[in-house]
Formats: sequence, C-alpha cells, structure tokens
Amino acid sequence: MNQAEADNPMKINHAILHVFDFVSCVNVFSEEELDLTSKNAKRYVTNLSRKALTSIDNKRGSFADDSLFAEELRSYFRGQREFRDLSVQIAEFMVGELGRMEQTPSIDLLVVEFEGDADSTVGERTDEEMDAAYEARGKRYFALMLLESRQAYMHEVGRGEQGGTRVDVARHHAILPNPSQKMQSYAVIEAGDLSVVFCDKAREIAGEERWLIPDGLLQCSMEASGKEVFDTVARLVEEVAEEYGANTAVAVSKAKAYVAENADDSDEVCPEELGREVFRDDPALQKRFDEATAEEALPERVVVEKATAKRVAKSHKIRTDTGIDITFPAEYGQNPDFIEFVSSPNGLLSIQLKNIGSIENR
Repeated sequence: MNQAEADNPMKINHAILHVFDFVSCVNVFSEEELDLTSKNAKRYVTNLSRKALTSIDNKRGSFADDSLFAEELRSYFRGQREFRDLSVQIAEFMVGELGRMEQTPSIDLLVVEFEGDADSTVGERTDEEMDAAYEARGKRYFALMLLESRQAYMHEVGRGEQGGTRVDVARHHAILPNPSQKMQSYAVIEAGDLSVVFCDKAREIAGEERWLIPDGLLQCSMEASGKEVFDTVARLVEEVAEEYGANTAVAVSKAKAYVAENADDSDEVCPEELGREVFRDDPALQKRFDEATAEEALPERVVVEKATAKRVAKSHKIRTDTGIDITFPAEYGQNPDFIEFVSSPNGLLSIQLKNIGSIENR
C-alpha cells in the first residue's frame, strides 16, 4: 500500500462490473459482485473510487425535484433496493443510450458503494485496519464509473506449426484503463444529503449532443468544478493587474496564497475578499476586480474544495520572455525575503531570489 492509499483510507462495501461490448454486440450484466477478497480487485476499485471522490475536475450537482434516479437512490440507502438490481438498472439505461451513438467504444460500467472521507489522513494501515476504522463511521457513497476499454498488444503463448511452444504478439481490445489514467465519466453521490460530484463529456446520441450522466441518468444540475472556478478567478486577477500595469506574477501568486490559506478554514472563497487582499494597496484595482467578477457572473461565494486549493494554489510558475521558467511557493510571491520583482526605469523587470542555502539540479 502506497502513501496515498494510507492517507485516504476507504472501505469498499459493494462493487460490481458490467461489460458493454459494442464491437461484438455482446453485453454482460454480472450476476454477482466483484470478489473483494482479491487484493488486485479491491486495490483497483479503491484507487478508482478515491480518484473519483477527490478529483480536482469534479463538478457539483443537485438533483432536480422530479429526478427519478434520486428516488431510486433514496430507496437503496434505506435498504429497500438491492445493490446488484440497482446496478443492472443503471447498466440497462447506459446501454440503451450509448447504443444510439453512431460509433460507441466498448465500455465497462463499475458501480461501487464505499465509505471514506476525501480529507481524512491517517498513518500507515493494513486493509483490515482501514476497514475497521471506517466501520459505521465514514461517509457513505454510491459511485458509478464508465471505463472505456483500450487496445493493447500482449504476448500470447501457444503451439507453433511444428508443435513447439511459440510466443506471438496479439492485439486485445478489452483492456481496463489503468487507475492512474484520467477518468472522463463518473458520478459519486453522498448518502447523507444526496450531494453529487461528477465528471462527464458531451456525447452525440441519436443526432443530439447530450451529457449522459448529469442530464440523462442523474437528472441534476451542473455547476463548475472548483478548478474551473479557481482558474476563472486567477484569470481575472491577471487581467486586472495587466490592465493597470501592476505585476501580474505577484498578483496571481497573492491570489493563490489567499486561496490556499483560506482552504484550512473553509471550502468557500469570496471573490470580493480575495480582491481586497490581492489589491489591498490600490482601491482602483479592487474596484475594477469587483466589476470584472460581476461581468463574469461569479457568485458571492464560490466553492473551491480543500484538496483542489492545496493542489492548484500551492505553487506558482512563471516564464520570462527570455525563456527562463521559475516555480516558487505561492506565499513567497508577496515575501521579499525570498523573491522580489524589481522594476527598472527602462521598463524591464529583474527577479531576485534571496536567502538560498543551496541549489540542486533537477
């Protein structure tokens, strides 16, 4: 078990895999759940579940009042629906919709119920200790993931023409994606309040562009991800700073430092407060930033999850027109003891790196 697995333990309660093979036109709805006593199967499911729960690309959604899927989930969480039956119902819907695409790749549907917490941190533990730690304590989630099969070349052992053992190269068309790969379509629903996080892509189904998971299956709203919100705020900071001739590198690093520090107390960021902090020495820039956020129709408070804030705001990278790349912790951008930007009378900039004890080649 690696450190990432130890830092975010999960307890997998149920998992099942259904196969949609649109090449051979054979679909297999599993009659039994995955064998989670298999360490390979459990590790694969756990890694994918963790990735889905903590991805910085996750969009948020809220079920519509008349969402039929929300009612099915409520029944399941109350113990009125069987896990496999609900998974098959989801599989049948997916097959029906995906089958109306002009070209559909072969896809596996993984459905999982698990307990965990994206923000929890513990020391190194065995699988048994993690299960015990989350018994009736962790948040409960229901997740579904569309895993597009990929093609791969593999060795194939067989008999040659002369009867001897021969190893050939074969092309296989149904290889599950590696857990480290980015998943494009999935959803995770928390049992307590039915809050939804998901990721999906637009597909052309029966001649119309549709978002299969939020619009078709879940029937929920689609809000921007924390990363998308952060990228928008950072872009506005840079545009306002550039418009008024301020140092854009310093301004954006201040914005990142504010978001990272704020994440320790809340997963919400107030753009107005961020603007006051970044442009605190110039009321004119504060006012222009407020106008820019209004033009962009950003809400008074936007959600930037702690995990997202820590990952996208911890460092800042700049590139000079002379081809030099510099990456530094975001909070150093406003600390002249470590890095300082100096404007020359001729309009050129100098960057001074200070208090350096040693330098390593990377």
